[in-house]
This record gives sequence, C-alpha cells and structure tokens, in this order.
Amino acid sequence: MDFSKRILALDAQNQKEGSNILVAGWVSNLKVLGSLAFLTLRDRSGELQLIFLKESFKEFPSLSNLTKESCIAAKGAIKKGKLKSGAKELTVEELEILNLSEAVLPIEIGTGTTGLDKRLDHRFLDIRDPKVNAIFKVRSQIFLATTQYLDQQGFININTPKLTVSGVESGASMFEVKYFSKKAYLAQSPQIYKQMGVASGLERVYEIGSIFRAENSHTTRHLTEFIGIDLELGFINSEQEIMDTVEELFKFITKHINEHCKKELLLHNLNLEIPKKIPRITMKEAKEILKNLGKSLNENDDLDAEAEKKLGEFVKKEYKSEFVFICNYPWSVRPFYHMKPVNEPKGTKSFDLLWNGVEIATGAQREHRYDILKKQAKEKGLDLDEMKEYAEIFRFGMPPHGGVGLGLDRITQRLLQLENTREAVFLPRDPERLTP
Repeated sequence: MDFSKRILALDAQNQKEGSNILVAGWVSNLKVLGSLAFLTLRDRSGELQLIFLKESFKEFPSLSNLTKESCIAAKGAIKKGKLKSGAKELTVEELEILNLSEAVLPIEIGTGTTGLDKRLDHRFLDIRDPKVNAIFKVRSQIFLATTQYLDQQGFININTPKLTVSGVESGASMFEVKYFSKKAYLAQSPQIYKQMGVASGLERVYEIGSIFRAENSHTTRHLTEFIGIDLELGFINSEQEIMDTVEELFKFITKHINEHCKKELLLHNLNLEIPKKIPRITMKEAKEILKNLGKSLNENDDLDAEAEKKLGEFVKKEYKSEFVFICNYPWSVRPFYHMKPVNEPKGTKSFDLLWNGVEIATGAQREHRYDILKKQAKEKGLDLDEMKEYAEIFRFGMPPHGGVGLGLDRITQRLLQLENTREAVFLPRDPERLTP
C-alpha cells in the first residue's frame, strides 16, 4: 500500500461519504460478531472504527487471528456510522497486516492497572494509550510556545557544551566521566555559558537542553537528567524584569495550550487557567504565612516540599492564583553569583516560581561587578581566580544581567496535574533507572 496516500483517523471524519481512503495504525480493539466484525484503529490523531462485512471482505475468516496492537493498513469506503456521535466509519475492502503483535502484552494499555515502573519498562507500548500519548503532544506544544515567545522577545538560541571540566553548582551533584586521558563532568547547568552569551553581545540568550544532576533523590519531582529551559537577559534594572518575562511566558504558554490542545486537555479532564498577575511574596512574608499555618522555618532555611505545598494552597485561596513568585531568598541557600540587595547582605535578588505548590523555576539578578563577585565567591569558600574562564567574562565589560532556569518536565507535569514527573518524560532517568 502507498502510505503517501494515507489519511489519519481524525482527518477521515472530514472525507466525503463514499470516498475510498487508506488508513494505517494499531489495532485497539476487535470484535467478530457472526458475519460482521468491528475493529478500532488507533493512530497518532485518534481512533477510527473499521467495519468488515463477511459478504464483501474475502479474508474475513482470518480476522479471528488478528491480535490487539498489531500494526495494520486498510483501504475502503468512508461512510456515516450508526453511533449517536455521528462519527464516520470505514467499510474495509482490503487489509494488510504490517506486523502481527504477540497475543500477550507485557503491560495493559489504557486500563490504569499496570504500575508506573513497569509501564516505563515498556514505554513504547505505554505511550500508545491515548491519554499518555496526549502528554507528549502537550509537552511538544509547550516547547513550541516557549521558543515562539522567546523569539518574539528577541532571544537568541544557543547550544552549550554538556561535557565540562567544572561547574558553578555543588561539585557533589556532578557526574564524572572519562574524557580520553582527562577527567570531565556532565553539565549540571548552562549557567556559565548563558552569562558568556550575554557578555558576547548577544544580550538575550536561551537554551532548551539536557541537564544532569547526580542527586540520589527518590521523589516524584527529581530526575538525574532533565530538560532545562534556561534564559539570560542583559541590561536589566532588577530581578523584577526577569519575573515579568517569566510571567508573560506562562501567559503565552497556557493560552497556546488552550488553543492548540483542546482534545488533550479534555482527555485529562482539565480546564487550564491562564494566569493574570502572578503574586510576588518575599521569603520573609512567606515564612510568616507558613508560621501561621503551623510550619516554622528559621531565617536562613530554604523552603522544603511541605512548605511549597502549603504556600501553593494559601495563594490559591487568598489570591485565586495557581502561581506565586517567592522572592529574596537567603544568601545562605543561593549560589555565590546571585546579587545581594543594597543594605541587605543576608538576602539575594533571587526568586522561585511555584505552580500549584511545586517549584518550577529559579532565577535571579546576577552579580556583574568583578570585585564584588570575587568577594562573594570567597564568602562561599571559592576562589574566583581559579575559575579562569568564568572570571574572565566579568573583566571585559559585563553588563547588568540576570536569568532563570525552568524545568520542561515539571512544567508539563504541573500543567497536566500528573502524579509523577517521570510520566512527563519519554524515557526518564533517576538513581535506579538507566534503561530503556
């Protein structure tokens, strides 16, 4: 059969009644009832019912040997079906079995009875479930909307190395690899390179790519490899401008998903909220709120998962918002390159963005003045002069700048309200999972 003439299941509904078409996909369901057989064909666009009539389909007896999830192609005439929905059906005249599936599947598709770990072991089968399939259609559109928005705002896409000799985050969270006769590490952040991009005169840069963290975390939120959306802006006045950019980005993304993923949102029974003005709460205010909610944190403490969840619930109730920026994190829990506010040495001009009680972004205005940056590095027990390539970019005209790192996996998980971030990743990696 000539697949260049293939019609998708969804498009078959728009074909003129009586038209002869070719469809192809997987067998979702099959019922043989006397001289009549019904087959549900599934492809990337949806499902189409195929009808086989014993009197007109020569190989009718062989249908009893056809197994679920077999890959097939069929030709026939499209006609209006008898279902209340009015959906059209295909009366099959010719069938080709492209690949017969084994009768016993390693997982149940679409029933919700197979655990996530086993589903991930057989991910290619798992994603045939329309609801799981929808996750990756939404994720793809999030990616597209992000690049569209950043392009409109004058950002330049860069691709940065994933093999490095050092990092600017904690060395304990780096994966060491053998690089010929040298020691190298998988990049835990494109931070240095983003700042180089600003210093290079590109001014506004972004990257969407893999980030590696050697953190032995066993939670529904953490992965050892994830896709980061990282951007950096030059010539800013404050971290507020970065938050403005992120806020507009999420307005753009949610509007785009509402327009382009109606079917996928319906499959997940979701009404996606487009944020209006995202509340901005200082860390000091957040800790007062938490104290009133029965969660006490010290002045220099970071927010844990419980604190984020409580703040998410509070903001949704008090501000009618699923999003909230938590600002001015303590210097003790932020990297040396975050700028400190004037007259507030214990704080930083930084923020996290929470979506329904889970952190999905971290950003800050960076310190661009070499002498102050060197001093801040020393406070953290680091020698800036030993980080030669990084230090150099601050010695030759680095402008005021800042940026943010977001997680595409978590954004997808929060948008679709999935229980585990691994569900939003095609082939996730965590401390135990290195295959498939």
